[in-house]
Amino acid sequence: MTAAPERATARDTAPAETDAAPQDRASFPHVREIPTRWMDNDTYGHVNNVVYYSYFDTVANAFLIEQGGLDIQADPVIGLVAETKCTYRKPLTFPDMVAAGLRVRRLGRSSVTYEIGLFRGDDREPAAFGYFVHVYVDRDSRRPVPVPEKLRRALQAILVA
Repeated sequence: MTAAPERATARDTAPAETDAAPQDRASFPHVREIPTRWMDNDTYGHVNNVVYYSYFDTVANAFLIEQGGLDIQADPVIGLVAETKCTYRKPLTFPDMVAAGLRVRRLGRSSVTYEIGLFRGDDREPAAFGYFVHVYVDRDSRRPVPVPEKLRRALQAILVA
């Protein structure tokens, strides 16, 4: 995740209800399978905490590219991460298959709050649950701009009440 510069901040970040939101697999309208890798495990025999954030990035950015038509190399608007959180509930290990559930909790003018559940195999309860906030900015000036319409349409499809 690319850290947001100081002047690109989310006015409304993750809502208080994020921690209490439904967190079973069925509450995520978009799911992407992500295999763990041998190198993801740490010396304690489970996936290292920092790797969970790469799973967050993978599910969200793949969705934006595949469903929203995001061109990460050429689009004049980019999403920068302004805030993030992960709650770890049970370990993932290699060779687990991770089902990364994605939903949008809040879709603002220039920011989006994503929620992600990471599920081991067929588990209904998440091994980890978290969120992150993208602030959309002009690629050159890094000033906040409205979420592009093509992305907004895709994000609305996974927006939960």
